Amino acid sequence: MNVHQILNGPASTAAAPRQNRPQAAAPAFVWPHTVAFGETNVMGNVYFARHFDWHGTCREMFLKAHCPDILDEIARDLRLVTLNARAEFLAELFAFDEIELRMRLGFLQQHRIGLRFDVMKKGDGGWSPAASGAQDIACMRLRGGALEPTAIPDGLVKALIPFGAAAAQR
Repeated sequence: MNVHQILNGPASTAAAPRQNRPQAAAPAFVWPHTVAFGETNVMGNVYFARHFDWHGTCREMFLKAHCPDILDEIARDLRLVTLNARAEFLAELFAFDEIELRMRLGFLQQHRIGLRFDVMKKGDGGWSPAASGAQDIACMRLRGGALEPTAIPDGLVKALIPFGAAAAQR
């Protein structure tokens, strides 16, 4: 049985909740980054997979800055399992571009967390969108060699709420 079957049942196609009405953007956790040559491809632009790396690094830096106690739980048995990740590319990025990843909470639902990312590029006229993306994550515990869904740790909920949508519910 895979993680999706554990979470949703074998034949489920349940999707993450979506917001139907526009809302003012919540404050974002901001991770600044300067693109390096190693993040570009032979054509000179950023290789698409780097965006997924940046999402993961941004998420880790958020944990370090706002929820460092969770690292002890991760060392024991907590697993933050990425169920899916998406990216939409809006503008090319190149070596030495200054960017910011802006991470917000999209939703909290039982043991699942939705994170939303905006990649902003610094230019002469200020910041402009370069990409957007998302990760849906499940909180799981390793028990007897198997992963089991578990409640989102209270400390993580407390850390995420200030960066969340008004409708984020537990």
